[in-house]
Amino acid sequence: MLHAVIMAGGSGTRFWPQSTEARPKQFLNIFGDRTMLQDTVDRIKPLVSADRVWVITNDKYVDLVQEQLPDVPANNIVGEPVGKNTAPCVAAAATLIQEKDPDGNMVVLPADHLIGKPETFLSILETAETKAQEPDALVTIGIKPDHPETGYGYIEFDEDTSEKVEEHQVKTVKQFREKPDLETAKEFIASGNFLWNSGMFVWKASTILEKFNQHLPTIYDEVKKLKPAVGSEKQKEAVDEFYYGCTSISIDYGIMEQADSVFVVPGSFEWNDVGSWRAVYDLRSKDEDGNVIQTDTSATADAKNNLIKSESGKMIALVGVENLAVVETDNAILVCDLDSSQGVKKVVNKLRKDDDLKRFV
Repeated sequence: MLHAVIMAGGSGTRFWPQSTEARPKQFLNIFGDRTMLQDTVDRIKPLVSADRVWVITNDKYVDLVQEQLPDVPANNIVGEPVGKNTAPCVAAAATLIQEKDPDGNMVVLPADHLIGKPETFLSILETAETKAQEPDALVTIGIKPDHPETGYGYIEFDEDTSEKVEEHQVKTVKQFREKPDLETAKEFIASGNFLWNSGMFVWKASTILEKFNQHLPTIYDEVKKLKPAVGSEKQKEAVDEFYYGCTSISIDYGIMEQADSVFVVPGSFEWNDVGSWRAVYDLRSKDEDGNVIQTDTSATADAKNNLIKSESGKMIALVGVENLAVVETDNAILVCDLDSSQGVKKVVNKLRKDDDLKRFV
């Protein structure tokens, strides 16, 4: 059966001040009445029931996850005592799933992505699951690029190796490429055999654990220690010891870039990783002046192509400015150029280092 592993441990620093350490991006309703975590689980309901949803999050967010996902069993919500990147997260989830369902398949999904065509996405996911049944197969979902993006990693596939599985093409991965500069990104797009790396993966739990044995044996040693405690009263203690014993490494670098039999299913389903306020601006409807206004208390004069978001009800007025993000909460105000919105993370890092100001994070 298919299980869904939702990675929900991020701090969401690029969405400060709305996103804070107490309630980061994945727990916010940025695009509607449901939070991004809830949307992620809602999206996969036709394929994965709540009892087969697993959420890997930070210890301090376990109660928040339970509050937002009351149908997911409490035992399926795993708190990480310390962040160790995505490889330990995947290894822990695969271990828990295999103990419950020895032949189980798993799809690994970030909790904070936006998908505009959920039916197309589910169809692609079904193709990926079918391909993942093959011995040794690791499958990822790649996004067909529509512009030379420098903020995403890329997947290069072999043009000569293509097969149709159910409704979609499956291609053999040649290599994963890091985030490129603009000129390199243009070359990727022109070549026609590159996809954006979505960070979504499908495989059998048993297959990925064998890959840990092959390519990350130190983490696999920790898996062997964790297994006997799964389902017992000592599971939480064992999970903590597992994380403290693991090295910090991504699943991309630690496994996907090392393994053979890696495949990608190309997809176009209006995907966005919503990595900045710029992305929110791009995805929202605009008024006649190109402004995105997410408050009932604002006014503009000769102001164009701005994002205004307020939670406190204070009046926000913009005069003669363009391309700004103005985000206001009860505790903080952010004003930044939309094209520099990735830099919000730098501000958050500065605040965290200041004992007098870190309360605003």
